[in-house]
Amino acid sequence: MDIEQILTGFVGQNAVFLALAAFVVIVILMGVRIVPQSEKFVVERFGRLRAVLGPGINFIVPFLDRVRHKVSILERQLPTHKQDAITADNVLVQVETSVFYRILEPEKTVYRIRDVDAAISTTVAGIVRAGIGEMELDEVQSHRQQLIAKVKEQVANAVDDWGIEVTRAEILDVNLDDATREAMLQQLNAERARRAQVTEAEGQKRAVELAADADLYAAEQRAKARRISADAEAYATAAVAKAIADNGLEAAQYQVALKQVEALSAISQGDGRQTVIMPASALEAFGEAFNMLKGRG
Repeated sequence: MDIEQILTGFVGQNAVFLALAAFVVIVILMGVRIVPQSEKFVVERFGRLRAVLGPGINFIVPFLDRVRHKVSILERQLPTHKQDAITADNVLVQVETSVFYRILEPEKTVYRIRDVDAAISTTVAGIVRAGIGEMELDEVQSHRQQLIAKVKEQVANAVDDWGIEVTRAEILDVNLDDATREAMLQQLNAERARRAQVTEAEGQKRAVELAADADLYAAEQRAKARRISADAEAYATAAVAKAIADNGLEAAQYQVALKQVEALSAISQGDGRQTVIMPASALEAFGEAFNMLKGRG
């Protein structure tokens, strides 16, 4: 055996070894699947569901198993959808809705529904129309949160077979046509005018009540003052009567004479009054008062 034959045999053996090594590497690479955190892989074997691979390193059987679907499990938002609906009081409204969801079971989603977004949009549209049809326009405006909760619950039940979780459902706006909006604006203005009139009437009524209360209070205070004055006069009269009863008629005459003297003294005082003209009866009264005062002293 010459050297050329030896080299040829060695090269052939190396080629087989290298080919075998390359095949092993390819098999290993085909059997290892690294799944990102935000995805799940659906694996099929001969066209049938084999397994669902979660995030991390996974192993499959090369040449038999195949990754058929790579499904994102991140939360998704459907495009804002506008739809018409009729309320219970026959008002046409346009509703804007938005839905957020995520896929929990990819094996259900890929084998039970073809277009997930379109299916959810259609489901939401039907539920919203049915819900608004059971409510009047005022209820739609004032009970929006209740309507949103109802839509979310019914959508979640409807898409459960698709392996989907509805995380949020929002009714962004409820729009009216121009004629209905104008009618509602007129009704709103009328209601504001009515409330203003009621407020003004209540204010006038309150003012009248306060004025009446003030008059009543003033009357009560005047009556109280008269009662106090009457009590004082009665007390003075009683005191005089008691003095007369205790001291006799002389005490009463003394008080009258004293008052006459004080009155005459006041008349005689003043600038430029040097002469005082008095009737004779006044002089007699002055004398009597003087004598009584002297007798008292």
